[in-house]
Amino acid sequence: MAGQAIDHYLSLMDSAFAGPDWHSLLSNLNTVAPSDWTWVPSGGERSIRDIVRHVGRVKVMAHDQAFGAGTLTWDDPLVGGDEQTADLASAIAWLEVCQERLRGGVAALADDAELARPRRTNWGELKETRWIIVVTMIQHDLYHAGEINHLRSLHQGTDQWE
Repeated sequence: MAGQAIDHYLSLMDSAFAGPDWHSLLSNLNTVAPSDWTWVPSGGERSIRDIVRHVGRVKVMAHDQAFGAGTLTWDDPLVGGDEQTADLASAIAWLEVCQERLRGGVAALADDAELARPRRTNWGELKETRWIIVVTMIQHDLYHAGEINHLRSLHQGTDQWE
């Protein structure tokens, strides 16, 4: 049975990923037009599609390394991302599956004491579970939501304060 702190982290994860607020990952993806999906700004190297592919792959690896078998590598086909991000709709569906799997790993923690337990990060380093949740799951979604917002607003010509 999850503890109060685990429930709080789950709520923060949900909010960063799909919360109704303007800063959540899905809220920002819902403002992306098909023409924005693969656009790369002059001097840039990443599209919104590239960012979403990265976010999903990190979710897959974070789950496997921290809560799963710990056997996946970045070049494993199960980590995916190419076919899953062919278009925005399939990418959102894939992200939702990745998020649910990752969320399930956190929800399955026995109690709040598990939050101090070291687990493997998606890059192989050991960190406390709470650190992985905050940095790899919550902050990571919000950081890339901001990038998506900025690329979209540049492409749509709406990159200004109201």
